[in-house]
Amino acid sequence: MGFTEIAFAIVTLIVSFIIGAFIGIRTIKTQQSIEIDDAKQSAKSIIENARRDAEAESKEIKINAKEEAQQYRNDIEDDLKERRSEVKAQENRLNQREENLERRDNLLSDKESHLESREQSLRDRQKNLEANEAKAESLIADRQAKVVEIAAMTRDEARQLLLDEMDQTLVHDKAVMIRNAEQEANDQANRIAKQIILQAIERSGADTVSENSVTVVHLPNDDMKGRIIGKEGRNIKTLEALTGIDLIVDDTPEAVVLSGFDPIRREIAKNALDRLIADGRIHPAKIEEAVEKARKEMDTTIREVGEEATFDLSIHSLHPDLIKILGRLNYRTSYGQNVLNHSIEVAKLAGVMAAELGEDVSLAKRAGLLHDIGKALDHEVEGSHVQIGAELVMKYHENDVVVNSVASHHGDIEANSIIASLVAIADALSAARPGARSESLENYIQRLRSLEAIANEFQGVKNAFAIQAGREIRVMVKPDAIDDLQAIKLSHELSKRIENELDYPGQIKVTVIREKRAVAYAK
Repeated sequence: MGFTEIAFAIVTLIVSFIIGAFIGIRTIKTQQSIEIDDAKQSAKSIIENARRDAEAESKEIKINAKEEAQQYRNDIEDDLKERRSEVKAQENRLNQREENLERRDNLLSDKESHLESREQSLRDRQKNLEANEAKAESLIADRQAKVVEIAAMTRDEARQLLLDEMDQTLVHDKAVMIRNAEQEANDQANRIAKQIILQAIERSGADTVSENSVTVVHLPNDDMKGRIIGKEGRNIKTLEALTGIDLIVDDTPEAVVLSGFDPIRREIAKNALDRLIADGRIHPAKIEEAVEKARKEMDTTIREVGEEATFDLSIHSLHPDLIKILGRLNYRTSYGQNVLNHSIEVAKLAGVMAAELGEDVSLAKRAGLLHDIGKALDHEVEGSHVQIGAELVMKYHENDVVVNSVASHHGDIEANSIIASLVAIADALSAARPGARSESLENYIQRLRSLEAIANEFQGVKNAFAIQAGREIRVMVKPDAIDDLQAIKLSHELSKRIENELDYPGQIKVTVIREKRAVAYAK
């Protein structure tokens, strides 16, 4: 091969290499341009997706922010409503307190004006008496001169005669004045006493009560009765033996009756039976467990009820045993009246009346709350509830006024303080108000018939009617047989006989009515 061919081959190789390099570079640039375009397109897509995601997230954040703002606004509005209701309740309490203070101020103002008018009346009466005395002395002097002149008496004889006549006149006038003063004092005392009692009653609300000696327990179905009775009656016998309450399982659908005189035992039996029914497993061992738990719960409930009563009346430093005994009164009734509610009512009445009279309100409430505490133990301890209660409060070192109030609220001994008298009055008010106590229909009808029969036995009685649920007896008399004075005498004799022969709560009003009619016809 020649030199020329070799050079041509080399040149051809170089040219091919240059052309290949150029084509490669163009290819690389084209590929890079395509990749750049793809990258730009991808970046644009990423940016667009990011923008859409940002907008969606922004919308979601705005929605969440609005929801949170709305929730916060609702919370604030609820809080404001609650605060407004609290403020309104406080305003109502303040308004009520202001009204009570205004009422008391008005009452005190009326009393003060009445006392001022009475003092002015007494001053005027004293001036009249002084003027009458001066006039009487002048008349005495004139009559003395005339008597000496006409009767030819000595001066001393005439003076003695006039003094005797004046003494008789003054005795009569003094008697009239004393009678008028006594009548006015009695009227004033009765009016003030009625105002105090009415205020006490108005400020102490109470419910009508009824007495129950049985408790009904509802069952989910009638099949439960057989499980309660148990095999050969062992379950019902166990429950009756542990609680001392009779279980009556009869044809009453889905119910059994618990019967017993002790309300605490009935409540323990009811709680235990409810627990057994809810559990579903009823056998002697489970019954013993349920009764024991019910007893513990009852002890806790009794203590809480006693503490609630003392807290309601703001009575402090009461012995824990007395508080627990007070709680037992919640399950004790007297003529259908819940004894604890009655004691709380008596405490409030005594406290209000003590405040009106300027006595110790806290001591009056304490005495009123404890006055019937003996009824919580009168089934277990011998003696009357008055005697038991007095010994009980004395045992726990209560104030002597409280002890005397408990011992004297039924008149067994004499009340030696105003608070003891107020407790007795409040006890009578609480027991005698309409609806406070219940009695059997037979006893109620018999009492009404006895009232009318006693009244009809008196001479001159035309008709007798027992009204106001036996709290009043109205007697119509024959006007020709009984005059006005005899009618007054008849009312007193009838009231004394009712007191001696009948037993009744509160008091009975005796009203004797005498009417005289004269009829003529013009023809």
